[in-house]
Amino acid sequence: MLMKRRMNHIFAEDGNAILVVLDHAGGGGPLPGLVHPAETIKAIISGGADAILTSFGTALRFQEEVKGRGLMLRLDGGATFYGDMAKIRDIYSVNDALAIGADGVACMGFPGHFNEADILGYFSKIVRDALPWGMPVMAEMLPGDPKMCNGDLGKQIEVVARIGAELGADFIKTKYTGDPKSFRKVVEGCYVPILILGGEKMKTADALAMVKAAMDEGARGIAMGRNIWEHENPEGMVRALVQIIHKGASVSTALKELG
Repeated sequence: MLMKRRMNHIFAEDGNAILVVLDHAGGGGPLPGLVHPAETIKAIISGGADAILTSFGTALRFQEEVKGRGLMLRLDGGATFYGDMAKIRDIYSVNDALAIGADGVACMGFPGHFNEADILGYFSKIVRDALPWGMPVMAEMLPGDPKMCNGDLGKQIEVVARIGAELGADFIKTKYTGDPKSFRKVVEGCYVPILILGGEKMKTADALAMVKAAMDEGARGIAMGRNIWEHENPEGMVRALVQIIHKGASVSTALKELG
C-alpha cells in the first residue's frame, strides 16, 4: 500500500511521469538554471511537473516549493564533476529519505564498468533497504563501457535496463536509443516502467521530438534535467512536455506552449 501511494506521487493517473532532475548541483555547484533552486522549482511545478529528483540539501530546504508533488532523493554520489565520478558510492540511506519525507530514491547502475561490482552492490543494498518501507527505487542504468555489446547502443540500453529491473528497481531512467525499432526492444525486454533522460542540452524541438519518439514506443515519461532548467523558459518547457507525455500531443502542438 505504501509503495502504491508513493508511486502515485511520482507517476500521474495515466501511468506516465514528468520527473524533473535537479541533482546536478551536487556534483557541479551552482550551474546555470540551478543558482536559485526555489525559483526553478516553482517554475517547473507551475508548469505541471509530477515530481522532482534532487540532492539532499535541496530536498531538505525547499520542500515548501515542491508543495504536493513527488519528491525523490538521490542516494549516491561522493564524487564531483571535478574529480573521479567512477568512484561514486551510496552516501545517503533509505532512512535519510524517510526522514525528509521523500516519495522515492534514485541511484546509478553501470553494467560493464570496471567498478560494476561495487556500484551494483550498493544499488542492490538500496533495493533491500527500501523494500520494507515501500520506498520506490529508480535506477539510472547506463552502459559502463562503450565497447560492450560490440558498441551497439540499442543493445546496450536493452541489456542495462533489464539488469536494473532484475536487481529490483521499480522503474528505470536511461537513454533513448536514437531509433524507434531498437527502443521498442528496450521496452519489451524490461518489465518495469522506463523514463528517458535528456542528457546534454539540445535544441527545444529536438528534445521534444526525442520524447515523442520514445513515448510512441512505450516509454512512460522522462527523467530530464538540463533541457528543462537550462531552458530560457523552464515553465513553458514543462508545459510542452505535459502536452506530449500526458496528452499525447504532437511536437508542433507542444511547441505552442513556448510561444
